[in-house]
Amino acid sequence: MTFTAYEIEFMKQAELGRLATIQPDGTPQNSPVGFTFNETSGTIDISGYEMSKSRKYRNIAANPKVAFVIDDITSRDPWRVRCLEIRGTAVQATLEDAPREPNGDPLDAAIIRITPRRVISFGIDDQQTEPHQLTAHVRNVATAG
Repeated sequence: MTFTAYEIEFMKQAELGRLATIQPDGTPQNSPVGFTFNETSGTIDISGYEMSKSRKYRNIAANPKVAFVIDDITSRDPWRVRCLEIRGTAVQATLEDAPREPNGDPLDAAIIRITPRRVISFGIDDQQTEPHQLTAHVRNVATAG
């Protein structure tokens, strides 16, 4: 399995992530984005207003390598963070039923779909261990074929 049950629950509770793509000149671009975990395909689906016109959407057409981060702070005393970094490849995709904004306006049917290749998880499945004693859970994801 690509993600643990704790990581899936963490993604379902999160409202925002940050997507890093590579621009045509080789420089990175990082954007805050809305997302959903696609349980059927095991991918991260990123949607948004006028997605098909965005720089990040165009970036992945030229270079599909991406990094996506979801994190939060659960306590400031003691300092405790949770972080999920997903490195992988992205494709331009289209949803049959475009998602809607909270006011009911349709979002662009274009999405960015990330297939995980490496997952780095920190502090998500263990909220009891002293923060400085935690270690990252790092693993590669097997590719089909």
